[in-house]
Amino acid sequence: MNPTPTEIYVSRLTALKTGELAMLRSHTGQGIDRSVAAFDLFSGIWWPLREKNQRAPRRQVAWLVAKLFASCPVDHAPHHPLPSQLSRCRIQDERQDRRLAQKFDDLLMQPLIDIENPLRWAIGVVESHNLKLDWVRLTDDLSIWDRETTRLRWAGQFLDSNEGSGLC
Repeated sequence: MNPTPTEIYVSRLTALKTGELAMLRSHTGQGIDRSVAAFDLFSGIWWPLREKNQRAPRRQVAWLVAKLFASCPVDHAPHHPLPSQLSRCRIQDERQDRRLAQKFDDLLMQPLIDIENPLRWAIGVVESHNLKLDWVRLTDDLSIWDRETTRLRWAGQFLDSNEGSGLC
């Protein structure tokens, strides 16, 4: 079976060298138009896919995911969606557990344009627990973030993971 454009994009991200990741990481919170070097690096990864297939991630989403991966290069693993992985990080301290759940709720309320920092927090929590993440699913979900069904599915994954897996 042929890989999807998103799978190709994620494989290109995960193959970046340390210096390339550092360049992307230095653009955290910034638009793609801030640096010619970062634009060229990103365009070399993303544009050939978009040129061949309009189903490749949108530029805004692809740029966001590139910066997130550069900030927290959590290993890619299919079938490990962010909400489920974040839920696995819940702790037994009730107060801290409520705080994590509240921050996750806040993330769900963010529009795509404002979601970079909350996502970096969530991925950082996953990284701190040495868990893996499905970057393809994250990219595809962010591509349809404006749909309420996406956010409802994330909420369900977060809650379902709590009930069956126990706390970290």
